[in-house]
Amino acid sequence: MKAVTFHLPVFDGPLDLLLHLIAKNKVNIYDIPIAGILEQYLEYIDQMREFDMEVAAEFVAMAAQLMVIKSKMLLPVYEDEEQDDPRAELVEALLEYQRFKEMGGYLGTRAELGRDLFVKQPEVLSKQKQEYSYTADVLIVALRRVLERSERRLPPPVSAFSGIVGKDPVPVGQKIEMLVRMFTRQRVISLDAVIMDCESRSEVVALFLAVLELSKVHKIMIDEDEAGFSLSLAEESQWSS
Repeated sequence: MKAVTFHLPVFDGPLDLLLHLIAKNKVNIYDIPIAGILEQYLEYIDQMREFDMEVAAEFVAMAAQLMVIKSKMLLPVYEDEEQDDPRAELVEALLEYQRFKEMGGYLGTRAELGRDLFVKQPEVLSKQKQEYSYTADVLIVALRRVLERSERRLPPPVSAFSGIVGKDPVPVGQKIEMLVRMFTRQRVISLDAVIMDCESRSEVVALFLAVLELSKVHKIMIDEDEAGFSLSLAEESQWSS
């Protein structure tokens, strides 16, 4: 004959057991029938001992507290005497434990958010950007230029659009091919020098778009030093003539 196995529910503590009994009996937590709850509480302790389970001291202490509360409730109450409810302290402890238990469940679900999400680690660049320190005079000059530009209220003259409006734009692919040919001969190119070789603003715009496109696909890197901006081949890029 197959043996029958009984499973006794395990509670985190005496307050957890009391909340279970209150919910099971569907009673108001502010008006706990101590006699009935105490009887069921003691039955649970007896079952723990029957299954050779170790009864924690806190369960025994709570049983003694419930007996004290039951005894106080059996005492006669006179109308001319004000007597506090002996269950008030227990009710307050149960409400506080219930709040912590609910918050613990909420935090547990929050901890599981993003558990199965994986993010890409930041890429390590082959070259680290150098840090430069500027003097106060340089910063003053830069601030003066910003203020001068902010004071300009009139629109730019028509001559400012010379070289852009009215002329065919320079293809970006043409400038990409030019940079590729230059990198087959040297690994570092001065961006200022390349810009100075441009004959029109349209050509400068095409050059900048070509530089941004090659930087986007990780073919070149843009560096800055005291002499200005320079372009260099990324380590993973190899162009041959």
